[in-house]
Amino acid sequence: MGMASQKVIVMFALVAATLFSAAFLLAIGTMAWMFTAYRDKMVAALLFQPIPPTPTIYHVRIRRPRVTHGLRKVGRPLPTAGPTAGIVAA
Repeated sequence: MGMASQKVIVMFALVAATLFSAAFLLAIGTMAWMFTAYRDKMVAALLFQPIPPTPTIYHVRIRRPRVTHGLRKVGRPLPTAGPTAGIVAA
């Protein structure tokens, strides 16, 4: 029974090595194919210089409606009480 189990182990190792090698070669082939298929786009992306955006210009219009003569208050009294109301000058 010792000889049969050793053959099984060797056969399992061979199958595992074959599957691993096939997967590795498939991955390398896929990377090489992608590189050749998209080489121009990769070079263009590396050499791309973005266009600087134009600065935003805000147009602000200040409106100050004028008071007509009919609504304007004439002869407004000056305030008599203030911060210096109780001080007597010498």
